[in-house]
Amino acid sequence: MHRVVVSELIAEPGLALLCEAGFDVDVRADSSVEELRQAMAGAAGLIIRSATQVDEALLDAAPDLLVVGRAGVGLDNVDVAAATKRGVMVVNAPESNITSAAEHTMAMLLAQARNIPQAHAALVAGRWERSKWEGVEVAGKTLGIVGLGRIGTLVAKRAQAFGMTVVGHDPFVAADMGRRLDVELLDLAELMSRADFVTVHVAKTPETIGLLGKDMFARSKPGQRIVNVARGGIVDELALAEAVRSGQLGGAAIDVFDSEPSLDSPLFDVAEIVVTPHLGASTREAQDRAGVTIAEQVRLALEGEFVPFAVNVDAGNASEPLRAHLPVCEQLGLLFANIVEQIPSTIDLELRGAIGESDPSLGVLSFLKGLLTQMGGEPVSAVNASDVAKQRGIDVRVITTSTARDHLNTVSVTGGGHRLAGSISAVDDQPRLLEIDGHRLELRLSNHMLIVRNEDVPGMVGHVGSVVGDAGINISNMHIGETEEGVAALMVMAIDGVVSPGVQASLRALSGVKSVTVVRLR
Repeated sequence: MHRVVVSELIAEPGLALLCEAGFDVDVRADSSVEELRQAMAGAAGLIIRSATQVDEALLDAAPDLLVVGRAGVGLDNVDVAAATKRGVMVVNAPESNITSAAEHTMAMLLAQARNIPQAHAALVAGRWERSKWEGVEVAGKTLGIVGLGRIGTLVAKRAQAFGMTVVGHDPFVAADMGRRLDVELLDLAELMSRADFVTVHVAKTPETIGLLGKDMFARSKPGQRIVNVARGGIVDELALAEAVRSGQLGGAAIDVFDSEPSLDSPLFDVAEIVVTPHLGASTREAQDRAGVTIAEQVRLALEGEFVPFAVNVDAGNASEPLRAHLPVCEQLGLLFANIVEQIPSTIDLELRGAIGESDPSLGVLSFLKGLLTQMGGEPVSAVNASDVAKQRGIDVRVITTSTARDHLNTVSVTGGGHRLAGSISAVDDQPRLLEIDGHRLELRLSNHMLIVRNEDVPGMVGHVGSVVGDAGINISNMHIGETEEGVAALMVMAIDGVVSPGVQASLRALSGVKSVTVVRLR
């Protein structure tokens, strides 16, 4: 049973999902840093929010860790590079709070435009200051959006509904996309010079820290108002406070800060700046979605299934048919490592049929995971399989074939003088072995298998079966491989136990037996 440590509380439906999946859920919401490190011994999964720092020290304390799940969008509190190096998958919930963040952005924009918090505070304090807090309309104004990802796009649509003209800055958005959104794309300096309001929706990276600071504010349209519901540090707090005090900017609405929790910011002393304590994702709906989404991602990762929100797996855009065949790719990797005398430097992986119609990256990763795991050494997952393969000088060449004649999806592996092929059975949707070195067969892959190559002489099946049976090993399934000429010269058995060296020696001593290969798919 996998143990999953939850260092910060997530929504109850998420915890319930993990428990229903059979995991040992260890909630450590009130633990100190040292206590959390101690709790990570033996843990396979870790779920965090924004407070827990997943650094090298924490990863070092978790040698069995397979996945880190961030119940939210940002990952600035996770050392993704260190996790990747260790083969630890990092997942998040990128779509859980996008609606809440977009709505809070609009709420902050409107609250700042109409000075709602200031007027409220004055009134409840006994002051009727109607003339002091005159606001501005947003209709007919220009909104500049920095970052046109999921949240920025939602903000653009909502701002347009308020009658605003929207311009945007995002070097990763194509002009065609901008036209579809009815958003004019500009460089950042021009956006600052034209926009009446500017809202930020980019990730916090070394390149975006201080993105909006003294230099950009000097280029701002006079009276411009800034909104930041993304991450603290993207907007320079001191420079922003000074620009608003000087009158260069008309005001700001800030939800995130350089250091959180923040109780001492230069923004707090400026009456024209509206602040909230990182409430962008603080809605019941967003918290429920984040908890359930991250629990589902962690479950998929620990059960070895496709994880759609893995941020450090170069999976490409895998189709549903290819995803269904990932267990085949991995098990062929395990089997290939068993039957070759030495892993070749070049291996051909062929994806035939509908599975060859999409990006093959995830299929390659699954094959490498099986191959390298069977070879032993450092822990290998889909996260670091490519890097480990490069270190070991292994190159996988992908061949994709998709024609009208390819009704059956098959995965084939060729290299080192051997060839394997497999597919998913139409009967039970389980991986099936279809070929070994030109011998056709159909056999469900098992954790323990025995491959015997023999001369085509009468009685071989009986002789081999007797040796195996006399050793107390049950043969759960067996198939005689056939070549194009119809010659049976290969036996593949799925067995229920370990074949000892003594039994192997007895099999090799049989007249007519050419080779014996014991397979253990761990």
